[in-house]
Amino acid sequence: MKLEHIVIAMDSFKGSLSSMEAGRAAAAACRDLLPAARIDVFPLADGGEGTVDALVEGLRGEIVPASVTGPLGAPVKSRYGLLPGTETAVIEMADASGLTLVPPSRRNPLHTTTYGLGELILLALARGCRDFLIGIGGSATNDGGIGMLTALGWRCFKADGSPCGHCGEDLADVAAIDGRGADPRLRDCRFRIACDVTNPLCGPVGCSAVFGPQKGATPEIAAAMDHSIHHFATLAEAAQQRRGMDLPGAGAAGGLGFAFHTFLGGALLPGGALCLDAIGIRGALEEADLLITGEGRLDRQTAMGKGPAALAHLAHQRSGHIRTVAVCGCALPDAEAVNARGIDAYFPILHLPMRVEEAMAPETARQNLRQTITQVIRLLRSAD
Repeated sequence: MKLEHIVIAMDSFKGSLSSMEAGRAAAAACRDLLPAARIDVFPLADGGEGTVDALVEGLRGEIVPASVTGPLGAPVKSRYGLLPGTETAVIEMADASGLTLVPPSRRNPLHTTTYGLGELILLALARGCRDFLIGIGGSATNDGGIGMLTALGWRCFKADGSPCGHCGEDLADVAAIDGRGADPRLRDCRFRIACDVTNPLCGPVGCSAVFGPQKGATPEIAAAMDHSIHHFATLAEAAQQRRGMDLPGAGAAGGLGFAFHTFLGGALLPGGALCLDAIGIRGALEEADLLITGEGRLDRQTAMGKGPAALAHLAHQRSGHIRTVAVCGCALPDAEAVNARGIDAYFPILHLPMRVEEAMAPETARQNLRQTITQVIRLLRSAD
């Protein structure tokens, strides 16, 4: 097999190697055997945890630290990524409004807010960003985006004309929505939202019923919030003259998908495909002979649009001759589903029985990854 051009894009091995650390280890193994080959290393993420780090490291961007309002109203340390030369901000909403920021004993979506996410957007606007790539997984909230919208300048009022709060419990009180104070810079922005759930906003498969319990909602709270969020969304659709309640993904992150679409014209996109657009890998795939990808664990979920499978699918769309190999820390029995998504073969990297802690030690993982890639390249190099 000809191996003149190799593209490497690895998702992180969580708790062990970052996306670029894994990619560089694979590249080192390739260069040992193929010193004349062109080897391109790209970051890979799927819009979830680790997306900011992967894209910033791989595209030589900048992490911008920030202090914003956390999901319970107290200040939290947060951040966003700034990609060079593109006016692009990369944000994980969980950095401002995530479930991990709320102690288990205090989890109740009536009392959490996305206000801090709006503050992050404002900070990025001040740095000149007009293109936003936002992952909305891992939220602690079910506020329909009212917190984020309030931070961005929208005003919600009660029937008596007094201002509403910006937590989940405040949705029931909203009688009017006024967008005249919304930051005018938002009109020049593009929002691309990494959203891998297809739930509508309301009803038995909506955000309150499906995701509310994991955020601390009792069945009674979830039912009440479903009613409140439907009430708020009806007013929002009328105020914005844009429908969104039934849009696939509207129920993501407690209705944040609805808010981005309805108020900001945001596009709700599969996270893997969205991140592939951001890294600029398409041209390289057209010319490559081999794609090497992977992640910490391969399973059926990988085949459902996560980074490695989305990348493999794209590679086979762009090139008629490219071969795709994946490596992983472990592979579950249902991992064979990835073969139907364009991954020609996959290989777990463990070579000896060892404890999980030992296997996840960065130097051990790096050595195992390099050894596995070496054997893969030796095999492919010998093939006719």
